[in-house]
Amino acid sequence: MNAPAPTVPPGWSPDADRVARLRAELEAKNVTACVAVWTDVYGAPKAKVTPLNAFEKMCAGAELYTVGAVEGMGLAGPHEDECAAVPDLNTLALLPHDPQTAWFHADLYHHGVRYAGCGRGLLQRAVDRATAAGYDVGLGIEPECYVYRLDDATGEPVPATATRFAGPNACYDLQLTAESRGFMDALASAIADLGWGLYSYDQECGRGQHEFDFGYADALTSADRLVQFRYMARNLAAQHGLVASFMPKPWADDFRSGAHLNLSLTDRSTGQNAFRSDAHGPGELAERHGLPLSDAGYRFAAGVLHHAGAVTAVTCPTYNSYQGLVAQGALGDFSWAPVLVAYGDNNRSAMLRCPLNRPCLENRAADIALNPYLAAAMMLHAGLDGIEHERDPGTPLNDDLYRFTAAELKERGIHRLPPTLLHAADAFEASDLARDAFGGYHGVYLAHLHREWERFFYDVHPAQRRAVLTRP
Repeated sequence: MNAPAPTVPPGWSPDADRVARLRAELEAKNVTACVAVWTDVYGAPKAKVTPLNAFEKMCAGAELYTVGAVEGMGLAGPHEDECAAVPDLNTLALLPHDPQTAWFHADLYHHGVRYAGCGRGLLQRAVDRATAAGYDVGLGIEPECYVYRLDDATGEPVPATATRFAGPNACYDLQLTAESRGFMDALASAIADLGWGLYSYDQECGRGQHEFDFGYADALTSADRLVQFRYMARNLAAQHGLVASFMPKPWADDFRSGAHLNLSLTDRSTGQNAFRSDAHGPGELAERHGLPLSDAGYRFAAGVLHHAGAVTAVTCPTYNSYQGLVAQGALGDFSWAPVLVAYGDNNRSAMLRCPLNRPCLENRAADIALNPYLAAAMMLHAGLDGIEHERDPGTPLNDDLYRFTAAELKERGIHRLPPTLLHAADAFEASDLARDAFGGYHGVYLAHLHREWERFFYDVHPAQRRAVLTRP
């Protein structure tokens, strides 16, 4: 019988002195257990709980996982070998709501190499591509979520707030904020305690919808933080008798929860933001198109727009995501969600926005259901492709794009974002860039998108039956 293949790289082992120091620090803080966290296709955290007395074994990647038992991860079947979760010791955190558990983000290894379906690994590959091109990658994410309670009589989700907001848009409403302050302040305090640079949090457009904004960081750190944010939000909401939801569009007549990706590149040779036009002088594209972006910024935007369908398959990864990518639908107001493959200056109706207060590109076609590693990796690969191929994004659109007619869109050559997950999956399947970005995981992820589509498409809803059953 052949010996089993190693699950971690041959000859690899963690720094024994560092592991010993960390264990001593954790013991001094009364930590009793550890988790080496990896994520599934949805970006949900997964881990075994390791007692502190087995800390050294966890650090060496001794915790093995049958990832085929987790949806959308590949290696399906009882005959497949396990993956090892190797913790990144630089990511140690004691979450404020659970300080007796040490949290580490981990990378999955299979047969001695990083597993193809490891989200962190896929993002690291994209970052490595940027590094080879001379860039560091910065990322900020703007997470939104709904918080609700379950009605005692019906068990149905209802807003956690008592006030019935009369208008179509509850954004920034202080009364609704005040009624949610218990949960909001607890989560804000946890974010601040972790040192993430929290600078604001507010009531968003939907009733019971909140946004928390914290500091920019490198791409891997920001993706890690979103995973932790959702975990903390869910657990802190439960402590207040509430439920935090990361469904993009829970109610047809209320607003979508986004997770806008704000991405920028830093020139490694100068330390300057590579998207700033004033740092590099006015470039050819800035003179042509008029926005305060460097040529690298324009070309990055062009790459994302060129690959918009495949990118959106990753940044909007659920069936419900596309019920949020509408101009209005059942809302009493415009949705503020992008529906067109376009870019503009401070234009929130376009897929890509160039904010006036920060030199980055904001991808607004990204929602709170995303896996942050996969989404950031796909956007980064697309943008770098734009730089490498010197793509031109065309004329920026700074108008209210919701008011354009189909004829006007056709005349200007403007295309819509994928209207459904199936359209997005088709774009992902046809994309050579997606195939290169996802490597051996491409087919697994594509199959997952099709299962997600089929899970919800074939159901006949009561409202549809009521409307159509007796139609002549």
